[in-house]
Amino acid sequence: MTKDTNKRNDMVESNLGLVHSCANKFRGRGVEYDDLFQAGCVGLIKAVDGFDESKGFSFSTYAVPTILGEIKRIFRDGGSVKIGRALKERARLVMQAKERLTAELDREPTVGELAKKLDIDVSETAELLIAAMPTVSLTSGDETGNTQIDIPTPPPDDKISTEIALDEVISALDERDRKIIELRYYGCKTQSAVAQKLGMTQVQVSRREKVILTKLRAKLLE
Repeated sequence: MTKDTNKRNDMVESNLGLVHSCANKFRGRGVEYDDLFQAGCVGLIKAVDGFDESKGFSFSTYAVPTILGEIKRIFRDGGSVKIGRALKERARLVMQAKERLTAELDREPTVGELAKKLDIDVSETAELLIAAMPTVSLTSGDETGNTQIDIPTPPPDDKISTEIALDEVISALDERDRKIIELRYYGCKTQSAVAQKLGMTQVQVSRREKVILTKLRAKLLE
């Protein structure tokens, strides 16, 4: 789907937090966080380019599986990504610009700031930063003679995707409905306790809860 460049860049920048949310779930599993984040950025860019808002679901619900897929690729491919020579050279120039801008700002620049400095798209800047990252191997030897880094837990992408999508649809509920769900399923309150707190009857809470759960299921299946 062709997108206006400014809108595309804005979507990438405004959803970088979603990449952090996904990458954080994979901390401590043998790959540096920066590598996880940069891979997630590739997924975010793909999601921005493929998202069709006319289908009626939220961007985050669509984007999370794509972001997780790119992060998971690091583990599936042994932690190594092949980068072409021309792309490596462009990436090197971007890193040099990043170092200069860091010195000017006295802090690390955002992707948007670096893109503006280079006068290129945010998405292109992110891709070049990814290309500049050192490769990580999950099967390289270490000082103890081990030849493989074990990942002790199964890939949690389905669970992560569900959690993030659930947070998204719950946040879209009106205040009373959201409170019912929070008290019942996060606060572990009985329907009677919820009714007392919200000034409702237990029967009203029970009926409303069924309606809310039906709505949430429908949203998650979109």
